Amino acid sequence: MNITQYLKISNKKCTLNNKDFYIFDNNNESSPIKQLYKFIKLKYPKFYKMDILSKYGFIASEILISASKTIKTYKDDEVALLFANSNSSTQTDIKYFKTINKQKPSPSPSAFVYTLPNILLGEISIRNKWHGENIFFILPEFDAKFLSLYSESLLSNKTTKACIIAWVDIEEDNKDIFFALIEKDTKGEKLNKKNLIEKYTKWTT
Repeated sequence: MNITQYLKISNKKCTLNNKDFYIFDNNNESSPIKQLYKFIKLKYPKFYKMDILSKYGFIASEILISASKTIKTYKDDEVALLFANSNSSTQTDIKYFKTINKQKPSPSPSAFVYTLPNILLGEISIRNKWHGENIFFILPEFDAKFLSLYSESLLSNKTTKACIIAWVDIEEDNKDIFFALIEKDTKGEKLNKKNLIEKYTKWTT
């Protein structure tokens, strides 16, 4: 079981396999995630309806999948999704709460279109026609040991041949996104706590 691709998105840039993929332009009128959406030339109208959690996770998955030469070769039940964060959909919850006031006691339902962690898993699964194992954990912090062991458990069955591990944590002023593609029969760096935490913390200068 090996790490074959990995990606990180921070407030400043997106890196793919520890190489700069896109550096966000602070002078650009578009938000960072919209900049990235346009950069990869994706045409997916539902993107604009997603909340911020789903937008970042969805675009990260698109980049990771595009970089892999093998993931498209798997059957629709052979790819598992193992996602986690520490804030669930808090940013959307806050946005929703702010629509409640004395002048307008009924909150805006538009704030809850395409929200919650399960929607992110669903969008990626629908987009790629996958119906393998998928789960989203809420953890205090990025836990490389837990994620690597759980991924190994998913890959130990006869059906699953690949697993995408993802940490998609969104706070108001901080974006912490990490994706790693784990494959059973493809060359790469061995999956374990040490190597996963290294990929999560490693940056290009």
